[in-house]
Amino acid sequence: QVQLVESGGGLVQAGGSLRLSCAASGIILSINPMGWYRQAPGKQRELVADVTSGGSTNYADSVKGRFTISRDNAKNTVYLQMNSLKPEDTGVYYCHMQGREMRYTFDSWGQGTQVTVSS
Repeated sequence: QVQLVESGGGLVQAGGSLRLSCAASGIILSINPMGWYRQAPGKQRELVADVTSGGSTNYADSVKGRFTISRDNAKNTVYLQMNSLKPEDTGVYYCHMQGREMRYTFDSWGQGTQVTVSS
């Protein structure tokens, strides 16, 4: 199964920035889409942003204008640049990818990385 490894979470003050990365391992033929989700304590997991193989992006209304998702197809990696962070952005962030490996299709989640924004 394709594994996703995330990095880049941490503690930051309101107004600060963080950059998350998520790399997929394996012999991967295609990935569509790549995305980031988050889950705050006591809430359901929600889509933050995703990007298709063609570069089309989709953002939750709450992060539009502050977050930017991008992907590096050569590295099978997706990034999430988070600027102007707010305390309500606090949560565990998960990357998600769907695609095709040598022998099968996959639908994989990262292990999650904690983002904490202090006021």
